[in-house]
Amino acid sequence: MLDRVRQFIDENQLFSPATDQLLVTVSGGMDSVVLADVLHRLGVQFAIAHCHFGLRGEEADADEQFVRKLAKKYEVPYFAEFFQTKEFAAQEGISTQMAARVLRYNWFERLRQLQQLDYIATAHHQRDAAETMLLNLTHGTGLAGLHGIRAKNGYVVRPLLGIGKEDLFEYLVEHRLVWREDSSNDSTTYQRNRLRHDVLPVLREINPNLDQTLQWTAERVGGAEEIMQHYVEETAREARREEDEVVYLSIATLQRTAALPLVLHELLRPFNFSYLVVKEIVSSFGAIAGRRFESPSHTLVKDRDQLVITAKKLTSFGTHQLMAGQRELNADGLRLTAELVEVEGFEIPRGKNITALDADRLQFPLIVRRWQEGDWFMPIGMKGKKKISDFLIDQKVPLNLKDNVRVLVSADGRIAWVIGFRPDDRYKITEETQSVLVLCKL
Repeated sequence: MLDRVRQFIDENQLFSPATDQLLVTVSGGMDSVVLADVLHRLGVQFAIAHCHFGLRGEEADADEQFVRKLAKKYEVPYFAEFFQTKEFAAQEGISTQMAARVLRYNWFERLRQLQQLDYIATAHHQRDAAETMLLNLTHGTGLAGLHGIRAKNGYVVRPLLGIGKEDLFEYLVEHRLVWREDSSNDSTTYQRNRLRHDVLPVLREINPNLDQTLQWTAERVGGAEEIMQHYVEETAREARREEDEVVYLSIATLQRTAALPLVLHELLRPFNFSYLVVKEIVSSFGAIAGRRFESPSHTLVKDRDQLVITAKKLTSFGTHQLMAGQRELNADGLRLTAELVEVEGFEIPRGKNITALDADRLQFPLIVRRWQEGDWFMPIGMKGKKKISDFLIDQKVPLNLKDNVRVLVSADGRIAWVIGFRPDDRYKITEETQSVLVLCKL
């Protein structure tokens, strides 16, 4: 199978195995475990990224530990992110699966840029492409949906897209690889699982070579889309400008295009606007300025003569990690400095924006995230627990500012500091303290 993957990479010009460095997304499941092992055997340089969506409790915790050990096995850098997926889905009024998709790809790209990696590699394979194609057709789709999953889409590459599911399993057996089973894959609550378990087996009875047939169809549809994309790119050159991370589209230029809703949908695809919303945007062209439209990741406002598109701050639904020895952390407008100092001669600093903690009691990496309902800590000087929601009421924090409050969490899950307010009593400096971590909010 290594030769087939190598050939697929070359034929589709996905990346250079000899020089490019990848960010490999690994869930711990069969497909991503195979991807990591294949790339390792091909000599590709890569780091591993793992997403914890906070949806499956201890099972997800075990997945994260498994992938962390896998990174150690291959001796590659490891990055994990812990998302508040349900909160984001509820705010945006979207499904949990869509929320997870938006959050993870946003993080993957930020991480790729931060670590100066060349591409993001996912473990999608031939059967995934078939399922995606049929699911898109069921929901209603354009050309992009009919070609399913692309082997290369911007910085995202799928080296296993030409490989069948059975081949992946044979590879696992041959190389005696261990993987994790996601119990949610068996649940028919999710539409993809219903398609996978109830519909596709019937279609494969009609055509045993269904996955390959759909792949060939996708290739032809992809060719038609390339022709259309040339027209879309010409329109973008005339209509689009970008300034200070804001995208502007000229309404007058758009109105001169053929098949306006289709072309605008393609222009707005990177911003996750649905076709139905795009049709509403087109209908607003003759209306007064100020109409606002939302996607899971962006906001679009119809101004007098242009569309104005800005990104939402999705990172507020994720976390930021402070590694051992790291001296500074920037987290969506929050800037923290960290310094490890000796306890001898140390004087405990005063002030809400600075704290000193017993470094030996902390477990790294430390996590900075928004406080969540149900969070509690032991404010310094108290023996008992205090819910953060009650603590913020006691502190008279205005309602519209509570969402901005962040907490510093030890890797064992215990909150060590309500940032800008109070440290936890369990991490205070005592006579037994040997080293101190000083943290400052700037």
